[in-house]
Amino acid sequence: MLTKRIIPCLDIKNGRTVKGVNFVDLRDAGDPVELADIYSKAGADELVFLDISATEERRKTLANLVLRVAEKVNIPFTVGGGISSVEDVDILLQNGADKVSVNSSAVKNPQLINDLAAKFGSQCITVAIDAKQIEGEWIVHLVGGKVPTQLNLFDWAKEVEQRGAGEILFTSMDNDGTKDGFANRALARLSSELNIPIIASGGAGNSKHFVDTFVQGKADAALAASVFHFKEIEIQDLKKELQDKNIPVRL
Repeated sequence: MLTKRIIPCLDIKNGRTVKGVNFVDLRDAGDPVELADIYSKAGADELVFLDISATEERRKTLANLVLRVAEKVNIPFTVGGGISSVEDVDILLQNGADKVSVNSSAVKNPQLINDLAAKFGSQCITVAIDAKQIEGEWIVHLVGGKVPTQLNLFDWAKEVEQRGAGEILFTSMDNDGTKDGFANRALARLSSELNIPIIASGGAGNSKHFVDTFVQGKADAALAASVFHFKEIEIQDLKKELQDKNIPVRL
């Protein structure tokens, strides 16, 4: 059985790590290079770096900051934010990223997923999907959750898989920053309908939430930010608890 992955997320704005609630009310959470170093040494399985304002500000991800983070970590490192071309990905991989995450640009130009998978391999391509429930339907949102689309979460996820994405990072905007737990019903449905790994994001508040998302949500990995940034959960303690619950993890 594949081990479940624990993934700290560095949301970057103006070169600093930030964290909010429901995608707003951002507060400073520290220096991304220092945090990356801490998480790499603390037993994180992977690290995700999202330049959350790059798309909104119509600029590229901070390649120099990516390089500084990459120099500190010895675990797989995914970078997202403002990626819209094969050339963008080339630059990030050259600066130390192992994988890239695309979101808004993939919705606007779905062929981008095919092009990136063909050039770099599916294992290198994560598609991030931010969605919230509107009148009972999960609707995909863009530009850091600010712009709703007409896309249904599950339909878009299936298309993403067919186009060659290697995994999906699903963030529930309803759960984000609430610390009330992950959107496990939606995660379980994604897991049952797709054949690629699903990363759960949005809602982690305690170690039980991680247990629940692996058991109930059938997630392959769980991503969190504030509970790690503000030391509410230590990664090694979390992994030991998961192991005690017979959830396979890498210690």
